[in-house]
Amino acid sequence: MINKLVEKIKKTNAPIVVGLDPMLSYVPQHVQDKAFAEYGETLEGAAEAIWQFNKEIVDKTYDLIPAVKPQIAMYEQFGVPGLMAFKKTVDYCKSKDLVVIGDIKRGDIGSTSAAYAVGHLGKVKVGSKEYVPFDEDFATVNPYLGSDGVKPFIEVCREEKKGLQPVQRRVPGPPHRRTPALRTGGRESGRVGR
Repeated sequence: MINKLVEKIKKTNAPIVVGLDPMLSYVPQHVQDKAFAEYGETLEGAAEAIWQFNKEIVDKTYDLIPAVKPQIAMYEQFGVPGLMAFKKTVDYCKSKDLVVIGDIKRGDIGSTSAAYAVGHLGKVKVGSKEYVPFDEDFATVNPYLGSDGVKPFIEVCREEKKGLQPVQRRVPGPPHRRTPALRTGGRESGRVGR
């Protein structure tokens, strides 16, 4: 997946990512009004407004940028309708051939991380069928709880040819001291971001 991202960066000559972190207060009033006219001032109305706002951003930028990074908390605050808007956003961005970095910052005990990894980057089995729940290309992970929270993501990424972006603390000092590499063994949390 990293090769696709690099290829897209070279093609667009734009080493940037557009964040899709829609706070309802930032959505233009006319977009909110239209969504609320159809769905009321409800979670569904808010989700429709952020979906329409995202779609407009993507329509105006998809040929100029390599990737987008939707921040899942901005969608989760609107409950199930918000998650549906997140999924619509991911699918729409992929239909425009954008690399999608799910800004999910997950990292938990092994079984919980495995469920997050499958849900965002892999496939889930239901009976005899497999489904791709969210289908991002990359996901942000929080490595500070240790390698148990990251390993399931690494395994799914290997299987599905997807990627990870570890979350880092901002460390003062020159850029050469801020390496994104996640090391194994010892205290990973003390070394991430150094």
